[in-house]
Amino acid sequence: MDIGSTIRAIRKRKNITIVQICEETGLSQGFMSQVENNKTSPSIATLENIAKALKVPLAYLLLKREERMKIVRKEDRTVTTSGMENLKVEHLSSTKNVRMRIVEFPPGASTGETPHAHEGEEVHFVIQGTVYAEQGEDSAEFKEGDSFSWNACTPHLVKNIGEETALVLIAIYTETEREGDWI
Repeated sequence: MDIGSTIRAIRKRKNITIVQICEETGLSQGFMSQVENNKTSPSIATLENIAKALKVPLAYLLLKREERMKIVRKEDRTVTTSGMENLKVEHLSSTKNVRMRIVEFPPGASTGETPHAHEGEEVHFVIQGTVYAEQGEDSAEFKEGDSFSWNACTPHLVKNIGEETALVLIAIYTETEREGDWI
């Protein structure tokens, strides 16, 4: 873990000196320097005091870099295509197990000719248009503002049944970290 570098970065960003941290925590400047240079590993109690002095949650200091907030600006989104109909898929953001996508369904387009199944769970929110969704024996039509969810291990499909392009926001949760072409 690189806790020391995190502490130093937060301290500098907030214009807090090592002396100020030491005054508030009772730690020596030498010890704080060793912590910031990752030459010593402070106890949880000490980290809690440092976090309090920095006015950040202790948990933030313990996060790995890849676990921290990721930012994807609209102009930086990855755009791919999926399925036989080459549906446009905008990749919004993701964590280790959750991926967010906006899928564009032209009129008549669907996720496939037949229902398909895969690992995970999905939550869908219709941003625009009208879609038909089917999973096993369940089916329904959804319009702008409607949402639906399912366990993706049961065969399912989504189809645009409207006359305009449909946009569907999809959150996909999987136990594994692998990236899939699932919608």
